[in-house]
Amino acid sequence: MDFSSDTSAPAHPAVLEALVSANRGSAASYGADAVTRSVTNTLRDLFETDLDAWITASGTAANALALSVMCPPIASILCHEMAHIAVDERGAPEFYTGGGKLHLLPGEHGKVDIEALRTALARRNPDFVHETPSEVLSLTNLTESGTAYTTEQIAERAELAHGHGLSVHLDGARLANALVGQKANPADATWRAGIDVLTLGLTKTGAMGCEIIILFGEMRARFGALQARAKRAGQMPPKMRFLAAQASALLDQALWLDLAGRANAAAARLGRIISAVPGASLRHPVEGNEVFADLPHQAVAKLCEAGAQFYPWPDGTQRLVCSWQTSEAELDAVQAILSDVQAG
Repeated sequence: MDFSSDTSAPAHPAVLEALVSANRGSAASYGADAVTRSVTNTLRDLFETDLDAWITASGTAANALALSVMCPPIASILCHEMAHIAVDERGAPEFYTGGGKLHLLPGEHGKVDIEALRTALARRNPDFVHETPSEVLSLTNLTESGTAYTTEQIAERAELAHGHGLSVHLDGARLANALVGQKANPADATWRAGIDVLTLGLTKTGAMGCEIIILFGEMRARFGALQARAKRAGQMPPKMRFLAAQASALLDQALWLDLAGRANAAAARLGRIISAVPGASLRHPVEGNEVFADLPHQAVAKLCEAGAQFYPWPDGTQRLVCSWQTSEAELDAVQAILSDVQAG
């Protein structure tokens, strides 16, 4: 009963098979190999547009590198106050941008409040020398509360940002879960909605370690700068074919979306199990593969005694994350434990 994180799950067998296949013979270094080129073409088909892509093994590196080509050292990035780049990346965006500041915004269920965004943009004055003007809006889908922005909500925020001269970044560490949950098209939920740069996460969906920075539209002109920054940051793997092979396996025949659907379905059932416990409640809607629950102390104790693993969240809830490998047997066990608490 491991609900600690979707990164705790093993790599999907298809990923391991792809790695073995990529290991045959020699290949060009630093992303010039055939597998990496093929993945870029696959991404162009998937997102229905021309794009440039760079693969890293870490979500933090992907986010920070992406933001480094969007935000100069003397500017700031607007993001939700609980965004991963704000609370979980140890200042990596500030480090990689060379001093760019994070400007935190509120919003229920992890989504940037539209009126707070309007206010922040209205106060923006790049000509005022004492200000650190915002240059980027960063959104997260799924959010850090496990909720999903609709395509319309992304478009509304992106349009506001673009109207004030900002570019828009999307942290898509769990984008597959958001797409499946919203039944959204990848293109519609990203560049067509106004996203300029996407960090597409596959690690939480079944990869061993694969995160892709994708530049859309005019941002493609900064691909050379992205490569240079990746090299300087130690994020230019000489054997990139092994990162690309993971993406190839998951993107092939939409396996990444199938695996995300499994995780979402498990989380939906887990949410229903928890909601049936007297005194328990869900802090946020379950719109992906994460459940944030207010649980009675007895329920938490019983789950821990039985060996269940989950994470106490800073807001006082318990975070339980389902993955592609979460089984019905695990969910049955949780239900039995919590039914016992209920009976007692």
